[in-house]
Amino acid sequence: MNDRFESLKLFVRVARTGSFSVAGRELGITQPTASRTLAALEKKVGTALFTRTTRAVTLTEAGADYLARVEAILASLDEADHAARGTGELRGILRIAASTSFAVRTVIPRLQTFKDKHPQLRLELILNDEKQDLIGEGVDVALRIGALTDSLTWTAKKVGIVRRVLAASPAYLDRAGTPTSPAELPQHSIIVGPPGRGMEGWAFTKDGKTTSVRVEGQLLLSGGEGATAAAVAGLGIISAGELGMFEELQSGRLVRVLPDWKMGSADINVVLPAGRAAKPSARAFSEFISSEIRKQQTLLDQADPGPAKPGSVATELSTEAAVDLNAERIRRQV
Repeated sequence: MNDRFESLKLFVRVARTGSFSVAGRELGITQPTASRTLAALEKKVGTALFTRTTRAVTLTEAGADYLARVEAILASLDEADHAARGTGELRGILRIAASTSFAVRTVIPRLQTFKDKHPQLRLELILNDEKQDLIGEGVDVALRIGALTDSLTWTAKKVGIVRRVLAASPAYLDRAGTPTSPAELPQHSIIVGPPGRGMEGWAFTKDGKTTSVRVEGQLLLSGGEGATAAAVAGLGIISAGELGMFEELQSGRLVRVLPDWKMGSADINVVLPAGRAAKPSARAFSEFISSEIRKQQTLLDQADPGPAKPGSVATELSTEAAVDLNAERIRRQV
């Protein structure tokens, strides 16, 4: 790997993964070759770019500055290649981060359409119900539900909302009865998934009035898909985003509980790294998935039994804007 361009690509991947062996595997070279290549790069640059210990490989201050500049150069080259082809053809690897449930329900079923448009593009989905380290994992585009922190510079575009609702299986409601007010929930079996694991209490709004209840989860799950499956199995009432239960609600395997009471909503954001040009493939995917989410959002609005509300597509998304989140540190999570 004497080519300077390949050396720079390797440098970026080592910086992002913190591992010579991981970066080497991604680029098809051995760990010793990766180590020698970057040692040669450091010699050429004239300064140490990494601090190496037996436990970790971390960037020096000079390495962090070099990384920011190199990534911009590589992104520009990628953009130039894309423009020179003049065909709109996308190549290379696109790394997409999302929660497991959101990917299973919203992203994966729509990927074939995107792949048909860009057959030379390789897709890598990084799925985790916890927040991923987007920089460390080399993510090109991420899909986020809920509040974004300001620990790193990103450009976030709001593309939809997820309303939180209560639901249960018909079998459970036949057995335990259907609650008619939030005050009756503590007498029911409650399933708690990732959005409600803190259990600070559930807040409900109706006719301009808000009430809160504290419930104790009889079944706690760390994954949204598992929580939905538990509700379908009749194990209790779940509080979750309607997006993650859309198919079950449409089919009748789950039915809404207390549909006249509102529990709030969370924004859906498409997030791209700022501070460097986004890959053409990342921008293309961002536009594609934004359009698809809006289509599903419209179906969700039509299915919502409540009256028109500020959280609908027409009102929420008409005021969307891209926002820059200020940077403080390089290897933090969003």
